Amino acid sequence: MQLSKFAQRFSENSGIFLLMDDLGKAMAGEQKVLMLGGGNPAHIPEVQALFRDRMQRLLDKPAEFDRVIGNYDLPQGDKAFLTAIADLLNREYGWGLTGANVALTTGSQAAFFSLFNMYAGEFAGGGAKKILLPMAPEYIGYGEVGLADHFFKVNRPTIEKFEDRTFKYRVDFDQLAVDDSIGAICVSRPTNPTGNVLTDTEVAKLMDIAADNAVPLIIDNAYGLPFPNIIFTGAELVWTDNIILCMSLSKLGLPGTRTGIVVAREDIIKVVSSINGILTLAPQSVGPALALELVQSGEVTRISKTVIRPYYAEKAQRAITLLHEELAGVDYFIHKAEGAIFLWLWFPGLPVSSQELYRRLKERGVLIMPGHYFFPGLDDDAWPHKQECIRMAYSSNDKIVREGIRIIAEEVKKLY
Repeated sequence: MQLSKFAQRFSENSGIFLLMDDLGKAMAGEQKVLMLGGGNPAHIPEVQALFRDRMQRLLDKPAEFDRVIGNYDLPQGDKAFLTAIADLLNREYGWGLTGANVALTTGSQAAFFSLFNMYAGEFAGGGAKKILLPMAPEYIGYGEVGLADHFFKVNRPTIEKFEDRTFKYRVDFDQLAVDDSIGAICVSRPTNPTGNVLTDTEVAKLMDIAADNAVPLIIDNAYGLPFPNIIFTGAELVWTDNIILCMSLSKLGLPGTRTGIVVAREDIIKVVSSINGILTLAPQSVGPALALELVQSGEVTRISKTVIRPYYAEKAQRAITLLHEELAGVDYFIHKAEGAIFLWLWFPGLPVSSQELYRRLKERGVLIMPGHYFFPGLDDDAWPHKQECIRMAYSSNDKIVREGIRIIAEEVKKLY
């Protein structure tokens, strides 16, 4: 079968496809696995109950239910929900937004597809631009969304080690170069895969660099403030008209509704909405319907702060304690767990590639993510560190996490 370049690009093996294929099979029960690889949020009983209650009330109002499932929304998304998001952010941070500053997408992945290809790739009149990732490792889903080759410019971090076998990546501003080849800068905060939270100082420096070079700063806030607030260290959420803030309902507990949220200047929102109209006609309506009252009332902020954040903070600490116990005697480091739902493990001098460790663990029924997928744009041989790391999710139930960590430690000790 002869395929276009577009089809070839999206039919090749990719990290995000591997992740979602493994996740889907595990969630569907096609194979018995210990799922530590995917980004599926935990089913937190109190949060699930809120959404079940809202769904029931939708069912009890036939006209509203029929509208939600039977009518297209605008390409920009449901007007009431757009206004609710703007109002929530204004109450929390005083930003002065309106619904015209917000657009919905079919999940965050669709948002990044639109935004990255708005600012990078080939330009009319010749020339091309790239997305600058100030600090790798970065989110696996960025890797293949570009419609052009050589889509990213990636900056290696500095590494700070601590005595408790933890470490932290920091942006290496001495090596961070922005020139005319850069169309936008993008960071995730908290960072997927590492759980790193860029400091307020790092964010302020990136804001200044973006402004000085007249390029937008895209902040992937899928795990951040004000919801789902899976962030365990001090951090301030910021927005200016040069920042594009991306949020999501997924990690709040609604990944199946595929609802991404973009907060930006009105001219940017118009382009995102236009792309929505062409690619998907309109965003889906169920997620906004289930979350609307929570956002309007501010309950979404309370539940994130008092239920979701403590839930994950406790699970992270239990998993870290287990890792220290099971990996004793091995040279390992755990990235400081500052947010998100993952732990990032570094095994200096790992005798095999991260892909081979993934394969061995998969044979034993444990799914993790090999680390090399999280370094888009870096040459495979340029930095051995990228082959020495793996990402594990700790959002599964404690029994699965405990058994998975035990098997990871066994396999790693065999290798050493």
